[in-house]
Amino acid sequence: MEQNWQLNNTTIGIVFLVISFIAFYFIGWYSNRSSKSTQDLYIAGGSIGALANGLGMASTYMSLATFLGVTALILKLQAPFVFMWIQFILAIPLITILFGTSLRRMGAFTPAHFVRERYGNKAAIVAALWMILIMLMYALGQMIGIAKTFETLLGIPYAYGLAFGGLIIVGYITIGGMYGASYNAALQMVIMGIVFIIPLGAIMKAMGSSGWWFPPLGYGDMVSAMREVAPDFFDFKYSAKWYFALIPSLTLGGIGLPHLAMRVFTASSLRSARRAMVWYAAILGMVFSATYTMGFAGVFFSSTTGTVIGPTDADKITIILNLIYNPDWVTALVIAGAIAAGLSTLNGNLLGIGALVAQDIISTLKPSLREETKVKIGYLAIASAGIVSILLAFKPPAFLVVSILWAFGLAASVSAPLVIMGVWWKEANGYGAISAATIGGLVYLLFSPYIAPNIVLSGDALTDSLGLSGALLAAPLSFLVLIVVSYVTNRIPSLAVHIPIDKNNELIERIHGWNTVNKERYASNGGAFIIAGLCSIVAIWAILPW
Repeated sequence: MEQNWQLNNTTIGIVFLVISFIAFYFIGWYSNRSSKSTQDLYIAGGSIGALANGLGMASTYMSLATFLGVTALILKLQAPFVFMWIQFILAIPLITILFGTSLRRMGAFTPAHFVRERYGNKAAIVAALWMILIMLMYALGQMIGIAKTFETLLGIPYAYGLAFGGLIIVGYITIGGMYGASYNAALQMVIMGIVFIIPLGAIMKAMGSSGWWFPPLGYGDMVSAMREVAPDFFDFKYSAKWYFALIPSLTLGGIGLPHLAMRVFTASSLRSARRAMVWYAAILGMVFSATYTMGFAGVFFSSTTGTVIGPTDADKITIILNLIYNPDWVTALVIAGAIAAGLSTLNGNLLGIGALVAQDIISTLKPSLREETKVKIGYLAIASAGIVSILLAFKPPAFLVVSILWAFGLAASVSAPLVIMGVWWKEANGYGAISAATIGGLVYLLFSPYIAPNIVLSGDALTDSLGLSGALLAAPLSFLVLIVVSYVTNRIPSLAVHIPIDKNNELIERIHGWNTVNKERYASNGGAFIIAGLCSIVAIWAILPW
C-alpha cells in the first residue's frame, strides 16, 4: 500500500505561500508601474542587466517539473537521465549563439516576430499558432502541477487550488508584464536554489554522505553503496538511437521555445545578453545537478530502506525525502520553492502567448493599431491565456497534457527550423517556412502516442511518450522540407516574383551587424544541401526499427 505523503503542519506551508505571493505581487506592480509600450510589456524595454537576466533565464527554464516530475523520470531512467539534462542546459547558450543576439539587434519581441519580417504575414500567423499551442501545453502543465501540489501536499482540494491559485497567479503575471516577470523570476531563482540545495545537503548528511556540503556533485562517495543496492543504476539501458534522439527532441526543442528566446531579447545590450548566458549556465547547471542528486538520493533511499515509491508518488521524491529527513518548516519552504518554479515558467509562458496573440497575429492582421491599443490588447491576451489555461486544467484534453517534454519536440519540429535557417540562409523563403512548419508539426502530432495511438515509431511507450521518436523524424523532416521547398520555389518565376529578395538580404545583413549588403554572404547552397542530406539520413533512420 502506498503511503500518504503529506505535510503534517499545512498551516506553515500556507503562510509561506501567502508571504511569497504578496512579495511577487508587490515586485510585479512596482517594476511595471511605468510600463507604457509594447516594448516595455514584452521585453522590459531591453533593460534587464546580466545577473538579473541570467537568474531569470534559469528560473524560467526550471519549471515545477524540476522539483517534482523530473524525479519520476530519474527513478525510471536512472543514470541515462543525465544525458537529457545536458540537452536542456544547452538551450539558452545555443539560442544566444544561433539567433538570440541577431533577433535582439533586430528588435524582435518573439521568434514569430522575426518570422513575420523574414517570411511574411502568412508564415508568421502559421508559426504563431503553432507556438501558441506549444506555450499552452507548457503553461497547462505548470497550472496542473501547481494545483496538484496544493491538493496532495497542502490538503487543498484540486478544484479550489486551481481556481483560486490560478487566478492569483494570472493576476500577478498580468500586472507585472516582462518587468515584473524578470525581477520576480530572478527572486524566484534565488528562492529555488536555496530551498532545494540546502535541504538536500541535510538529506545527504543524514544518509551518511561526506560530500553533503556540496549537493550538486557531492554524492560521489555514495556510488559504491549505490552499486551494491541498485547494481543497474549506472547502466546505459537504451540504444544509440535513443541517446541521439535527445538532440532533435530536447536541444532543438529548447532552441524553438518562444519564452526562452524572449529572455535574450530583454537584455540591456548584446554584451549583457552574452554575460547573462554565462550566469544562466552556472546557476542552472548547479540546480540541475542538484536535481539529479535528489533523484539519486531517492533511489538510494528506496533501495536501502525497502520503501516502495509507487507510480503516483514517484514525482514527489523531493518532498518525500524532506518529510523524512527534515523538519516540517523546511519541507514547507521546499514546497513554496516548487510552486515558485511553476510560477516563474508560467510568467514566460503567458507573456509568450500574449505577445504571440497581440503582436504576431492581431498586429499582423491590423498593422495600423495605435501603440496604446496594442498594449491594452497585450494585457488582455496575457490574462485570457491564463484563464484558458485554468479552464482547460479542470478537465484537460489528453492531447494537451502529455508532458512538457512533448512540447519540446513540437517546438523542434515547427519553430527551430524556421528561425535557424531564416537567420543563416538567405534562400529560405515563406513557401518553405509554411510548408516546414505545417508538415513538421502534423508529422510530430501524428507519430505521438496521443493523437493516433496505433501509429508510433519506436514501439516503446516511454520513448514515444517523451516525444523522442516523433521528433527524431519530424524535426529533420521540417529542416529538409524548408530547404527543398525554398530552393525550388526560388527558381519558379511565377512564385519567385512574390519573394522580397532585396528586403531579405538587407534584413539578414542588418541583424548580423553588417553595415553593407553583400548578396553572397549567408547565401551558400552548399551548407544547406549538406544539412538537407544529413536530415534525410536521420529521418530514414528514425523510421527504421528502434
